[in-house]
Amino acid sequence: MSNPHLLLIDGMALLFRSFYATALRNNFMFNSKGVPTNGVQGYIKHLLTAVEKFDPTHVAVCWDMGSKTFRNEMYDGYKANRQAPPVEMIPQFDLAKTVTDSFGIMSIGLAGYEADDCIGTISNQYKEQAKITVLTGDRDLLQIIDDRISVLIMQKGIGNYQHHTKSSYFEEFKLHPKQLIDVKALMGDTSDGYPGVKGIGEKTAFKLIQDHKDIEGLLANIQTLSPSLQKKINNDIEMLHLSRQLASIECNVPISIDFNDTAWSISQSTSMDICDEFELKTVRNHLLKTKWFEEKDIFASRL
Repeated sequence: MSNPHLLLIDGMALLFRSFYATALRNNFMFNSKGVPTNGVQGYIKHLLTAVEKFDPTHVAVCWDMGSKTFRNEMYDGYKANRQAPPVEMIPQFDLAKTVTDSFGIMSIGLAGYEADDCIGTISNQYKEQAKITVLTGDRDLLQIIDDRISVLIMQKGIGNYQHHTKSSYFEEFKLHPKQLIDVKALMGDTSDGYPGVKGIGEKTAFKLIQDHKDIEGLLANIQTLSPSLQKKINNDIEMLHLSRQLASIECNVPISIDFNDTAWSISQSTSMDICDEFELKTVRNHLLKTKWFEEKDIFASRL
């Protein structure tokens, strides 16, 4: 196949964004069995919109597999500040994966690792074979950007993205994507529950890494910093190194896939059957407006 293009999707990011977009209005879209479907329907709409817009030859979705990962073993406070999902969200985790499988889209996940780790690993495994585009709401994934890997950060509404490439990232931040790890080591991440160095915020963290390239360069020249910064870093040196580990996406997760199994295809009849089976009226209405239903022939696999 010429010019293969793999779209890797952060399933949890799309599902949570979709759930809260309608949950604020208590619009949970219960089906006839009493199961809420608002998150799932929005997730599928996000997915289909991205596929139609970027026209990948291959698609896969990566999932978190439980709330505990190897990072919790490293640091008890990792994501400990996150609240349990609403009761209307809980049944939609399994439903989202079931619907994904029914559409013939590969789901990828491994207990003990986050979706980010699986995305980083698959991206590294196949970046020489295919162009890789990652769709997520998580800016942590910007660190995996490479010559053949770009990242789409979802914005408000469906179909709106910030498209980050290696060159655009450097132009905006004056850093290479991997240097984001060292920035987060300094500033921490309140949403993930690790503090970095107390008293160092985002602006200072970016400036320090722009000036010193990495943590090693910073520590080697710590005497050139203000006494206040020196004290902050020296007081939190252990947490600095730990935060750096927590911020790093693991790109060597023990998973492997058959690339051919991620080939994208959709049929009019099968997709309508899925919408009927799972009572996804919003997805059905969306599909009918897509290019796949405007064409006379059923969209065929490009294998």
